[in-house]
Amino acid sequence: MSLSISQNRGNAILRAFGKTKVAIGVVHCPAFPGAPGFEGGPVEPVYDRALRDAEAYVRGGIDGLIIENHGDIPFLKPGEIGPETAAAMAVVTERVRRAFDVPIGINVLANAAIPALAVAKAAGAAFVRVNQWANAYVANEGFIEGEAARVLRYRAAIGAKDVMIFADTHVKHGAHAIVADRSVAELTRDVEFFGADAVIATGQRTGDPVDFDELAMIGRSTGLALLVGSGVTDGNIEGIFRHADGVIIGSFLKAGGVWWDPVDQAKVSAFMRQVAALRA
Repeated sequence: MSLSISQNRGNAILRAFGKTKVAIGVVHCPAFPGAPGFEGGPVEPVYDRALRDAEAYVRGGIDGLIIENHGDIPFLKPGEIGPETAAAMAVVTERVRRAFDVPIGINVLANAAIPALAVAKAAGAAFVRVNQWANAYVANEGFIEGEAARVLRYRAAIGAKDVMIFADTHVKHGAHAIVADRSVAELTRDVEFFGADAVIATGQRTGDPVDFDELAMIGRSTGLALLVGSGVTDGNIEGIFRHADGVIIGSFLKAGGVWWDPVDQAKVSAFMRQVAALRA
């Protein structure tokens, strides 16, 4: 049982989805204007691909979606991301929200929580994912600082307190050596203490499974809802649900098992039947 280190904010997964043990599918958007992978011309093909993936998820029975600019790799630091990214993300999100009646989250990479909140407010999303919420770490993009203090003030300033913060602890693609004198349990408590609504545990990189011992320890360290944000498959979902309230899944449900491939609706349907059985 975790120590009480913040006011009880309730279960964010239950609040957003009306249930727990949920699966949230990641819509990995192709490259937007401004990114190296964008081929120029109209942006409509990018929007269309995102809508097709969202439709495959929803028709397969997914509980919710996260819209993510994963095609913009290599990612910029938060302060270097241009307004064109937030603009395109807002268009995608608004179209997906109008087409499909599921909760939607926003993740603007890398760690761009303020643009994500702007998108969420403009397009009606329920939550944002922030990969580094408290403390600091060394990532592929370089030195990344926690965003909590600036973001919570910005959320209040734009009247978006209904948009929840789902924050990673010991996030993938990063090294926490600069705070190695503090355990992952303590880093998790920092995430809660700094006002996040839910905690996300991950493996080392996209597609890597979470370590179950670490997952259990993170769960013991917080009173917040807990999700797993990488490496989820039909082979480990039962074990994950022993500790977590939800999962964020992408690669496993793609046609070739990699994030850049289209979503495979048949895979989604089979996976969600398993989720439904575990919820029963």
